[in-house]
Amino acid sequence: MSQTLIRPKLERLDLPGPGLTGRRRAFWGVMACFLVHGLVVSTWVSRIASVKSALHLGDGALGLALLGTAIGSVTAIPLCGAMVVRRGSRNTARWTAAGFCLSLLAIPLAHDTATLFAALLCYGAMAGANDVAMNAQAVATEKLMGTPTISRFHAMFSIGGIAGASAGAFLAGRGVPSSAHLAWAAMLFLVFALTATPLLADTHARSTAASQRSGGRGLRRLPVALFALSAIGFCIFLSEGAIADWTGVYLKQVLGAGAGLAPIGYAVFSAAMAIFRLTGDAITLRIGRAATIRYGGTLAAAGLSFALLVHSPYWALAGFAAAGAGFSSIIPLVFAAGGRIPEISEGAGVATVSGLGYLGFLVGPPAIGFLSELTSLRVGLCLLVALSVAAAALVSVVIRTTGGKSNPFGDGAGSAQ
Repeated sequence: MSQTLIRPKLERLDLPGPGLTGRRRAFWGVMACFLVHGLVVSTWVSRIASVKSALHLGDGALGLALLGTAIGSVTAIPLCGAMVVRRGSRNTARWTAAGFCLSLLAIPLAHDTATLFAALLCYGAMAGANDVAMNAQAVATEKLMGTPTISRFHAMFSIGGIAGASAGAFLAGRGVPSSAHLAWAAMLFLVFALTATPLLADTHARSTAASQRSGGRGLRRLPVALFALSAIGFCIFLSEGAIADWTGVYLKQVLGAGAGLAPIGYAVFSAAMAIFRLTGDAITLRIGRAATIRYGGTLAAAGLSFALLVHSPYWALAGFAAAGAGFSSIIPLVFAAGGRIPEISEGAGVATVSGLGYLGFLVGPPAIGFLSELTSLRVGLCLLVALSVAAAALVSVVIRTTGGKSNPFGDGAGSAQ
């Protein structure tokens, strides 16, 4: 397998500093953005069970409230995409990172399902907007560096997940109120974000050129392969979102884990993702993009099945770790493949995969909640096993609808393996 399999071509961008120094600054700026995003997400995730108990919400009510996160995200994604074109991803990433941190302050103000829904609507909007902006920065910075970096950027999100979930477990186990935890975390993360985001590269000119080149394609004119990639993203986003929102509830409610142990489920999941994302580029280089996604989906399905079959929270943690390892490289590879569809510009491809894939966050958490109400939480989470298998199977659809040199999982010579 040649090194060109995963190495993007170098393109010149305007930088916050000259030469190699500027590239390094841009690299660390994006790393910081992903870290902050992971910290904010995992801080909220670590306190979901506490907020659920404090507000006396049932599974269905919590699922309905969590729908606000998904609606906010999918609504903000296209709006933020347009803003990235007009203002550039650097400025957009800066203000959305600040807004995402501050959105944690709205959650402690909730006192019932409706107000929690409203708070999470704001949280979700800032999450989706920041995700689009920082992934646009990630794609541009990888091209700037001339070497694979997206997997490492996503690893920083997972590392943030480890830190935030671990801190949440520590504080929850010692009875610290979720309101105080979320408020102090919001201010701390805001300071860090405002300090780090000036390092980002200015990609406004490049984003504008890409937008003009894509020619404003409608959904009907998009390649079938791009829809298949988006479907993979949908399956994985739905699964990751559901694991983030429901793992702590599952461990506490179904397996009887204590308040300090329940948040560890997401921390273990995030730890496995971080470790395998740090090595994801090497794994992909060895076995190929298509095989990495196939094996990853299969491993995730096996891990989730194990976690749902056992009756000990400690054994379940091993299953969630396997799921994290399996999911680790799929989304970075899908984003990168979206940028290699020849019929559409790189920026438009990544935005489409991100936007359509993010619909998984819209239906995931509430779907698990409603299935749980109808059956049980254990049965509801079985949906994630099916989606993991589907993600692995869809790789063949992408390859069949492209093939040859246009195969986005290949190296330009049609290699899919």
